[in-house]
Amino acid sequence: MIQVKQNARLAGKKAVITGGTTGIGFASAQRYLEEGAEVIITGRSQDGIDRALAELGDGATGFVADSTSLSDLQSLAQFAKEELGQVDILFANAGNGMFAPVDQVDEELYDRQFDLNVKGAFFTVKAILPVLSDGSSVIFTASSVHQKGVPGGSLYFATKAAVRSFARTMAAELGGRGIRVNTLSPGLVPTNFFENSNAPVEMYDDFDALAGKGAPLGRAGKPVEIAELAVFLGSDEASFVTAADYVADGGWMNV
Repeated sequence: MIQVKQNARLAGKKAVITGGTTGIGFASAQRYLEEGAEVIITGRSQDGIDRALAELGDGATGFVADSTSLSDLQSLAQFAKEELGQVDILFANAGNGMFAPVDQVDEELYDRQFDLNVKGAFFTVKAILPVLSDGSSVIFTASSVHQKGVPGGSLYFATKAAVRSFARTMAAELGGRGIRVNTLSPGLVPTNFFENSNAPVEMYDDFDALAGKGAPLGRAGKPVEIAELAVFLGSDEASFVTAADYVADGGWMNV
């Protein structure tokens, strides 16, 4: 059972985390609960939701939703309204990676990647927007690769550049309500990401050598290290932070 910390930084806040059953989303749900928030996590299967909730315990609820389905997102917004009343933190985290050289990308692969990472992220915010409280925080999971080029990554990298752009424009549009919109851009963080993508194991090994061992810190990141930034961006400590991109990649992008 997760215990709420004293002087909890998210006390009283209501949060929705898409893709919250594993990896960075799940680690963020754990940290949000420890910091006093109530949390709704989403996932694509009831089994995944049930496994996550068994670990998260009190304060967390789950909702099965496919982020590429606009009807699912509308149902999620209604559920959040009924369950939480309002949403103070929306962490649009659901996503995945499809990798292939340009000459091997077909329309189906292109659509799958952009539907989940771009369409899904955009319409998640649109659906939840009527439930967002004034002064709330919207966080997108982008990636440090949104400003990089690596062979085989054209689709995935472009989707993360789009998400980064969303944050800038939405920050400008929603600032009148005090809503802050930022991106979190992890580097290499071992989760089930590569298991759920179409990437071969060799690609992960190559990327580990490049973005993990090749970074100044000489290692990959941990989901909880990204979750700590998600806590900060959701908290009142970040009350003057918007349209920003928080890169946590061990220094890979900056050397």
